[in-house]
Amino acid sequence: MKVEEIMSENPVTCLVDTGIEQAARWMVECDCGALPIIDVDNRPLGVITDRDITCRIVAKGKDPSMSNVRDAMSAPAATVYRDTTLEDCLELMEQNQVRRMVVLDDDGTVCGMVAQADLVKQLSAEATSELMREISVDTAAPSQVH
Repeated sequence: MKVEEIMSENPVTCLVDTGIEQAARWMVECDCGALPIIDVDNRPLGVITDRDITCRIVAKGKDPSMSNVRDAMSAPAATVYRDTTLEDCLELMEQNQVRRMVVLDDDGTVCGMVAQADLVKQLSAEATSELMREISVDTAAPSQVH
């Protein structure tokens, strides 16, 4: 099975100068926890998550109304192509310790997102357990700007 069969297509994206409050509103409206950050050619630069906003803006006492996505985003974005197998996507999520991957078209532009939850619906219990274990490994500096 390929990523394109389970991904969310055409995700809401934002630019590095998008305001944090706007990004958060889009997450609420779209019921998602992450937005790909793109350049003007729809190529991925990074990702902003609800956790990024909480840990890098709110918890540090920064004013969300005066902050842009660039102030909290994780970069570079972890990506896969739409024709990537679920097994390869799983391995890349484990290697990158991420719960979401930005999905690219053949031309390298953003066309979707695939989340841990999407994979769990398709994977065996053993593969799901391995994914959860590998993604959840403690890191020395969680939620730091990259």
